This record gives sequence, structure tokens and C-alpha cells, in this order.
Amino acid sequence: MENRYLCRRINTDMEKAMNTKTFILQHANDDVRNLALQKDKFPDVDMNYALDQIAGRQKARLKIPSWAANEDIIYPPHLSLEQCSSERTAKYKARLVRDLVCSKLSNSLPTTPFVLVDLTAGFGVDFTMMAKSLMDAGISADRMACVEQQDGLCDIVRHNLSVMGLGEARMINGNGVDYLRQLSHTSVLFLDPARRDAHGARTFAISDCTPDVLSILQELLEKADYVVLKLSPMLDIAATVEALGNNHVHEVHVVSVANECKELLVVLSKQADETRVFCVNDDISFSFPFHDTTPVPIAEQLSEGLYLYEPNASIMKAKCFGLICQRYGVESVGSNSHLFVSSQLIDAFPGRKFRISAISSMNKKELKTCLHGISQANITTRNFPLSVQELRKKLKLRDGGNTYIFATTVGQTDHRLLICQL
Repeated sequence: MENRYLCRRINTDMEKAMNTKTFILQHANDDVRNLALQKDKFPDVDMNYALDQIAGRQKARLKIPSWAANEDIIYPPHLSLEQCSSERTAKYKARLVRDLVCSKLSNSLPTTPFVLVDLTAGFGVDFTMMAKSLMDAGISADRMACVEQQDGLCDIVRHNLSVMGLGEARMINGNGVDYLRQLSHTSVLFLDPARRDAHGARTFAISDCTPDVLSILQELLEKADYVVLKLSPMLDIAATVEALGNNHVHEVHVVSVANECKELLVVLSKQADETRVFCVNDDISFSFPFHDTTPVPIAEQLSEGLYLYEPNASIMKAKCFGLICQRYGVESVGSNSHLFVSSQLIDAFPGRKFRISAISSMNKKELKTCLHGISQANITTRNFPLSVQELRKKLKLRDGGNTYIFATTVGQTDHRLLICQL
């Protein structure tokens, strides 16, 4: 693949460009692999470019549907599209940044030359969503800038910004850290450090990403009122706060989509009074002070008919179980089960809700009685000596169906199967 992307070359031949665009639209739903085998049949079409665009648009329909609906958007090679944010997570960041710029900094618009600088633009999904949100708040696009060091991606982002009405935003082809060092000040700096090493392998530690945020942390804090970092959801929250400095971490946002943890967003400021954590899953949000130590009450007795709750992925990540119990009036089934019960249904609980129909030990006779008529079930293990696969084999149950079995430790030592229905 040439360093400068094919979209630049295609513009030199308008007839071929029109043929290529028509081909892309006509074959938008076709299998790209099959089309690749037919290259020789279309000499008037730039097939390499066309195949990239068809594959990109098909991927975008699921990941960034509003972009896929725009026929003028240009897509990059596969890896850049694979690594970009989804539309849902990008829109969350856009709301967060707009809130920081328009609400938390002052009652009037900031007087700094820039209100938003993205030092790691990539394909530009995050920057575009953030910039559009700020424009909706009345801020001119010429007060926003993004930096990308790959020439080809810069061409694509510049084109797409223009297509989406953000042509006045500055697209800077260069190194983000170098640009940081010449920047005077901005309201918000955004960074999404690359989480791959020189060999393409995934990395997770902050210090292993590019750029290494820890090595430039003080400069970031000097150059912006707020710094927003997009980090791996694999990172431990407490360790991340400690690494970045308790006095600098203003907010931590654990962002999940459809109960899958996608991103860890950290908002930094030069002097943060208190760190607050936000657990977000789709449209449900739960927030709490980071240093909260609310104890987790343990249910004294479990019985059939109780309601069982499994917290969503963001809450599981944040481990704020004591506060969950306090706010929703639930109790844990065990000290490390992370499953909760109540006698009355709590619709507002942030997670999945079940009704316990039976409780069984691992005694064969008891299992036979409790599992009578059940041939398949969805099995989850929490603080239990067997894995899901081992337990499924032992119980001789197929996967799926309407029955849910939670295998866990009740109290301190009792292993139980909680047989439930949604």
C-alpha cells in the first residue's frame, strides 16, 4: 500500500473516478473477496480503491452508521477503520467534551485560541463527533484542530471534515507530541494513544502505548484546562488513577455498549479536587466518588422467589458493589460473588434481572430434582471451583434456552447453583 492513499491519485483521472464511484455504489453489498477475483473485468475502475471503499462502508454500517449513509465519506485501509471508535462511544466522548468546554470551564466560552485539540486523530471519528458537538453549541470549527502523522490518513480526514461541514477545522500533518510542544493553550486536549507495539501486537499499559502519556503528563496538564485520555478497558482503574496521579484525575468514565466494556476515559486537570467515576452502559449511568468505601452487606439466607441481579459490565469493572447495595437496597449472595438479591423487583437496577426458581448444591440427587426437565441453560460461574465448560459437562446441559444458572459461593464457603429465569 502506498504511503499516500489512493484517493489522491484517483482524482487525476475524472472519468475513471466517476466509473469507480459508480462501481462502489453498484456493488455496495457484494462480497469484497469475490469482487477482488474479478479485477480484470473492470479496467476502467480503480479496483484497489473501490474494494477498500466497499469494505469500509460495509464495516461502517455497523460501527458508524451515520457515516455509512454519506456516499461522499472516504474510508482508510482496514486497520485504521478497525481501531477507530464506534459511533456510540464517539458520541459519548462528544457529550463529555462539550460538557467540559461549555459547562465546567466557565459560564462563557473559553478565551483560549483553541477549545479542542486532538493529538492522535487517526481516522478522525472521535474528533469529528467532538467537533460537531461543539459546533452545535455555537463554537466555530476554526477553534478546533487535530493532528495525524500518517500522510494518507490526513488526506482522508481533511476530505471527510469538509464533507461533514467542518472544513474550517485545522488538520495538521505531523507528530502529536511535537505539536503539543509548540501549542500555547487549549481548553481540552484529547489523546487516544496507540495500543500496539512496533510489531503490531496489542499493548495495554499506559507506558507501553504511543505516545507514552506518563512521560509528557506535566506538559499536557500545562497546555490544557482538561486532558481527556482514551485508554484500554483492560486497565485496572485504581492502578490507572495512581499512575496518573490522584491529584490530577478529575473523572474516570467506564464506557460499555450492550454490556461490553469498550473504553476507559480519564479526564485530567492540573489540580483535581475529587475523582469521580462514571459507569456507563448504553443510556444507563451510575456515578460515585472514587474513594468510596461503602461495605457490601451479605444476604443472610437465599430462597426461591428472590430476585437476582447481575450488574452491567461497567459496574463490574468499577467494583462499586457497596454503593450498589446502598442505593438499590440489595444484598450480595456472597463476599466475592458480585451477584445481588432482593425480595422485591427493582426495575431501576443497572444490570440484568432474574427470578430464582430453584437453589441446588452439587449433590447429585438434589441436582436431579432441581434440573428436572431442563436440557439447556445459560451458565455463569462466579467465585466457583469449576469453569463454565467443566460445569456444563458435569450437568450435561446444552448452551442457550430460557434458563440461567449462576454457579457461585454463597456466604463464605457454600457452593450453590442459582437456577433462574429472566
